[in-house]
Amino acid sequence: MNTSIATLLEQKSGAIFTIPSTVTVAEAVKEMNDHKVGSVLVMDGGRLAGIFTERDVLRRVVGGGLDPRQTPITAVMTAQVLTVEPTITVQEVMDLFTQKRCRHLPVVDGGRLVGVISIGDVSRWVANMHRAEAESLRQYIAGGLTT
Repeated sequence: MNTSIATLLEQKSGAIFTIPSTVTVAEAVKEMNDHKVGSVLVMDGGRLAGIFTERDVLRRVVGGGLDPRQTPITAVMTAQVLTVEPTITVQEVMDLFTQKRCRHLPVVDGGRLVGVISIGDVSRWVANMHRAEAESLRQYIAGGLTT
């Protein structure tokens, strides 16, 4: 769990899905659906202006009775974005997901956006680590590994 999330980012495709701050909710949702992702980062030029997630669609748009074709993304995005650095550990990210009740964290290195880590990324990594550990233990018990 002391592995940095930079390791997890290396295993991902590297794609960062962004939208300009000038789009509507409908355009943002189309982008999310096209790429099968649960969030997009909202950019104002080269600056991270916010994040828009599936949860925002449900709570702020549908729950607020807003028309997605008319609503600007800036009206419903999360503007105060929590970001992390690539050196943060998997355990620290898991703690943030729990404490802040979020599912996506933009990763920023020296002020530059380098990726997004999701709760799904972390869950996959933990599951893979547990599978590898279990296999090593099976091999050890069966006498397949030397000490």
